[in-house]
Amino acid sequence: MTSEWAVVTGAGHGIGAVIARLAAKEGYRVAAWDIDEQAARAVADEIGAGCVAARVDVTDEAAVAEAMAALPDAPALVVNNAGVVRFGPLLELSAADFRLAVDVNLTGTFLVARAAAARMAAAGGGAIVNIASINGIAAAPNAGAYTSSKAAVIKLTEQMALEWSGAGVRVNAVAPGLIHAGMSDAIYADPEVRALRQGRVPLGRLGTAEDVAEAVLFLASPKAAYVTGQTLAVDGGITRSALHRMPRPADVDSVGVDPAGDPAGPDGGR
Repeated sequence: MTSEWAVVTGAGHGIGAVIARLAAKEGYRVAAWDIDEQAARAVADEIGAGCVAARVDVTDEAAVAEAMAALPDAPALVVNNAGVVRFGPLLELSAADFRLAVDVNLTGTFLVARAAAARMAAAGGGAIVNIASINGIAAAPNAGAYTSSKAAVIKLTEQMALEWSGAGVRVNAVAPGLIHAGMSDAIYADPEVRALRQGRVPLGRLGTAEDVAEAVLFLASPKAAYVTGQTLAVDGGITRSALHRMPRPADVDSVGVDPAGDPAGPDGGR
């Protein structure tokens, strides 16, 4: 068991719990943080030796500072996974719900990352992975404040990476796509909705919490030692699929062929 610590916020449920389990499997000592202390402790008990749980409200600056100071060593990895959704049409979205999404998803990420980076810098470096969303890359109808908050997480990730790189702190983001886990479970409870959404994914399936966790641990690993300030979309290709399965008449497939019959054109394709 390595002495390196990994802090995972929102570790009591869904994707966060899977990330915590995989981090432990990869040899980290895990600090499972969640506002739901009972859920965090259940995950810690399941992982066993080397995992501790704590109730941490990521929007509470003092609570974050206290929990970070309680770690015996600087964390080698911090995963900002805690988040909330408040979906619905913007015209009907309350200011309170908008503020909550921004406070948890964005401000919470900032507070935890800032506290971690200070300790990491003193220890010679570390890795921070922020969980964004494809909603932060492409807007979706009725996504409420979620889209705005996750887009801001992506830009905050870039800002952190620039400012903290000199201290050896790498900061990246993972943007999950259509993931059948955690907060999305309610969406896929309807088989028809699940089939329709799955059919839009170029890889032909919904993602899993394990898909996200593997990406997070890759970005934390030495294999990504030269990667910082990046957002990795774990989405089966959906954010690049505007023309996926778009019909086109077969008789236009030859458009662009050189009159001489050379598909590369008269310049040889240069």
